[in-house]
Amino acid sequence: MNGNQRMAILGGRGMLGSDLQEAARRAGFTLGIFDLPEFDITDERQIRAAVVGYDLIVNCAAYTNVDGAETHADAAYAVNAAAVETLGRLAAEADKYVLHVSTDFVFDGRKESPYDETDDPNPLGIYGRTKLQGEQLLAQTGSRHCIIRIQWTYGKAGNNFVTKMLQLAHSGKPLKVIEDQVGSPTATSQVASAICRLLAADPLPEGLFHYAAAGYVSRYDQARFIFDTLDLKVDLAPCKTSDYPAPAQRPLNSRFDCGRIQRYLKKPIRPWQEPLKEFLETI
Repeated sequence: MNGNQRMAILGGRGMLGSDLQEAARRAGFTLGIFDLPEFDITDERQIRAAVVGYDLIVNCAAYTNVDGAETHADAAYAVNAAAVETLGRLAAEADKYVLHVSTDFVFDGRKESPYDETDDPNPLGIYGRTKLQGEQLLAQTGSRHCIIRIQWTYGKAGNNFVTKMLQLAHSGKPLKVIEDQVGSPTATSQVASAICRLLAADPLPEGLFHYAAAGYVSRYDQARFIFDTLDLKVDLAPCKTSDYPAPAQRPLNSRFDCGRIQRYLKKPIRPWQEPLKEFLETI
């Protein structure tokens, strides 16, 4: 059990980072929180300070504006790729372990079954491309590390699909939601618990892992579940991704096969409906 070790969380005040703080403290880790405005992950000196002072470095920091990345490719690359390479290099020099968080957007979504860790990535846009480059550059540093790809996350400390649906529901206007994008709504509290389980393993795991809530649903049916759970009367209709062109393409299939990570977890991964219902009851 690594619960007495020192953990640095980069991006520690974001949606995942905030939940990871809570889970890691419960697990007994000693924490260091690094985030904007005082911490800049593109500054090598600041990354070095985080690496030197801690045993485990969890990188939750990312440029996550999927559409914005199409016109700010340099900024996305700096955070999602170049900074990750620097982190891996410094961690290798100091013999520290890195857990890096990545995304389903490394895939094009054209596979007809769930993606596992052996599937070849093929990102559709700059966000996914820079996240994939970060994975590849980290691997090339030779550092001790693992990468956990996650998807469709929601949590208390950030904007996400769930909070957006609730905002739109209260507008009183008719709402159309995409029905041909399918994945697993995943609470960041779930991800945080899984990360702590990985970091409690002996030896520490290496390589790629996929993590998402169990089961799959379309964005439209997720929205319907949200509104039904809260008994909100919304004029809701389905639409296609092609009905609402965006600067960046989204993968239609984001389903994950999470068999590899399951052996590190105490219990089976919960169905997406249960944590989402609990989340809705708290907000």
